[in-house]
Amino acid sequence: MPELPEVEVVRRGLAPHVLGRTVTDVDVVDHRSLRRQSGGIDRLRAVMVGARISALARRGKFLWWRLADDRGEEIGEALVTHLGMSGQLRVRGAEVIPPEAPQGDFVPSIPTSEGPHPDPLRHRRITLHLDVSTRVDFVDQRLFGGLWTSDLVPTVDGLTSAWGSPDELLPHDARGIARDLLDEHLDRASVVRILRSRRAPIKSLLLHQGIISGIGNIYADEGLWRAAVRYDAPAARISAQRLADLLESCSLVMHEALQAGGTSFDALYVNVDGRSGYFARSLNAYGKEGEPCPRCGTLIIREPFQNRSSFRCPRCQRHR
Repeated sequence: MPELPEVEVVRRGLAPHVLGRTVTDVDVVDHRSLRRQSGGIDRLRAVMVGARISALARRGKFLWWRLADDRGEEIGEALVTHLGMSGQLRVRGAEVIPPEAPQGDFVPSIPTSEGPHPDPLRHRRITLHLDVSTRVDFVDQRLFGGLWTSDLVPTVDGLTSAWGSPDELLPHDARGIARDLLDEHLDRASVVRILRSRRAPIKSLLLHQGIISGIGNIYADEGLWRAAVRYDAPAARISAQRLADLLESCSLVMHEALQAGGTSFDALYVNVDGRSGYFARSLNAYGKEGEPCPRCGTLIIREPFQNRSSFRCPRCQRHR
């Protein structure tokens, strides 16, 4: 947590505030959020201060800010953001003045969200100061996330790298992250072949960011419930058609979560405006231990799985 829908909600909410803006200063409150930054704060400042944000892109759970110089020319580096377990990007400051978006960039509407407005200064680790008095705070209670700069490299397949990306470039540190289910360039047939070649439990493979990215514990359980597949079924024993159906189920769940602003159980995940998503109302399996399955009425059970909890219906999702 956050997973793909939550990171995409953050990307969409952030875009109108930062695209076309120039970074004027960087405050680092806690250096632990820079542990992946080569050269530390000095290197971060050297790259970021004076840089213009030309695009915001996302692949799986990775979000990156494309950077240009004062003439608008790309500098070949990006600011990578990973929210970890509890990371937030919170916007403060001036009212939004829509910048001129780079050609080909799409700034979509912000999904509706609701909920509390937590204090944006609590657990603040890093602040990016932008022109027009806008500030973006990186807030992270559990300190698993972080910000760092990374060189841009081309994708292996030569296709557009991610949602919001203008071309085939992506950060070097994200080159091992597979495409996600919302990526139009994802080869689902290839993913099915990879899954069928493995004897590992299907849920562990859904969570493997090098096979398919963006899926975490919540959307894995929800996708498995929709497809009526057990989390511990060996992938090699599942038919190609059922695996294709499973991928489609996970995709549909994440599309619905995206429209609902993501899934929030507490203040650890909120949008850039401090509001939480409400897809938790639509969950069928995850966190529903002891409640009736919406499909058959059997009580949902919770079982331990690889240091996590998995939720399933013992009737719908039984061994075949």
